[in-house]
Amino acid sequence: MDVITDLGSADGEAGAMVSLYCGAGGMDLGFKQAGFQPIWANDIDPAAVETYNKAVGEPIARAGDLADWCDDLPPPGTVDLVIGGPPCQGFSVAGKMDPDDPRSGHVFNFMAAVQRLRPRAFVMENVRALAASRRWKALLGELTGRACDAGYATRLLLLNSSRYGVPQARERMFLIGARAALGADLLPPTVTADRPPTVRDAFDRLPSFGAPGNNTASTARITAARKPVLRKSPYAGMLFNGQGRPMDLDRPAPTLPASMGGNRTPIVDQHQYDRGGDSWVVGYHSHLRSGGAPCDEAPHRLRRLTVEEAAEIQTFPQGMYWAGTRSGQFRQIGNAVPPVLAYRVASALRRALGAG
Repeated sequence: MDVITDLGSADGEAGAMVSLYCGAGGMDLGFKQAGFQPIWANDIDPAAVETYNKAVGEPIARAGDLADWCDDLPPPGTVDLVIGGPPCQGFSVAGKMDPDDPRSGHVFNFMAAVQRLRPRAFVMENVRALAASRRWKALLGELTGRACDAGYATRLLLLNSSRYGVPQARERMFLIGARAALGADLLPPTVTADRPPTVRDAFDRLPSFGAPGNNTASTARITAARKPVLRKSPYAGMLFNGQGRPMDLDRPAPTLPASMGGNRTPIVDQHQYDRGGDSWVVGYHSHLRSGGAPCDEAPHRLRRLTVEEAAEIQTFPQGMYWAGTRSGQFRQIGNAVPPVLAYRVASALRRALGAG
């Protein structure tokens, strides 16, 4: 299958790749498009593994804890690249940023696998906070120290997805290591910095809401908050039940959370998308800021994001198979690296390694 249809054909072989904490394969699809060939993968979520194997076209991913599969890893020195996104909940500002969260230790499991496999290079993805927060400075220093001891020069990239062709202002960290020196050309050139793609752009590429190909909807009701929490932006604060925020159709989406599926699923003004004009949310926000009373009910023109729309905003291929429950499908999408962003990172790394 064409893994990322808007990027054209794959760029030719660049080497064998192992993927740890692979999830549904967002990162892998981008690296595969850039020419790296996944030969072994692992994730703890069986549904994500099923999705992954369908997406890459081969049953190479194993489900379960990485520790249970260590003896099954390829022999040392036989792969060119190790990639992965260890669990981020312990680092994320959306979580508790708890240094004692056991999930935070998976970054060291990733590095241990790199030390064992001895690839030419590695790419570890995680949330912005791991790179930007002083809370994690010592931990990040320990990670880079272990990489250095294993013979890798490292570079840390912090990238906003909307600058690289993704209709989402999702910021992600990439810790990249290689056995050769890494120059400035490792930073991927931006492609949409001047005109970031929008939510509307993503929706325009899909069938109409409710039609086949865009009908896997969240069933969570939208109800107006009795005590709204207002912020300067109509698209922030808490105007509705749960933490599902309304989306500005004419800007990149905010980061899609893995907690989508219920009342944390983002909200769309379908009337505004179909007919143009002002967003109901903007008018309601202005009403509340002027001292108006909260609504008893949200209008029917508001609805939740679909699985297909979430996948499109993340730049997954259209028509992709998603295994598992509805909430599990949303979780796989929200946990993923946008494949188009991964492709930009992979292409820059390939150039830096002299593979293309």
